Amino acid sequence: MKKDIHPKVVPTKIIYQGKVVMETLSTRPEIHVDVWSGVHPFWTGEERFVDTEGRVDKFNKRFGDSYRNKKK
Repeated sequence: MKKDIHPKVVPTKIIYQGKVVMETLSTRPEIHVDVWSGVHPFWTGEERFVDTEGRVDKFNKRFGDSYRNKKK
């Protein structure tokens, strides 16, 4: 490996809603996340619907029921 071309790795805190949820190594000292494995529906077993930026509403507004009622 070449010397002095790799970024420095520092201890990193992963932060979710103001709380430190885990520590790891990264090039950044803090990483703020919206979802982590402790609250993700796949890992918790809870069924939750996350609508990112109104994508479902945007889709329904654009296509409405015509998408579902289309015969194949």
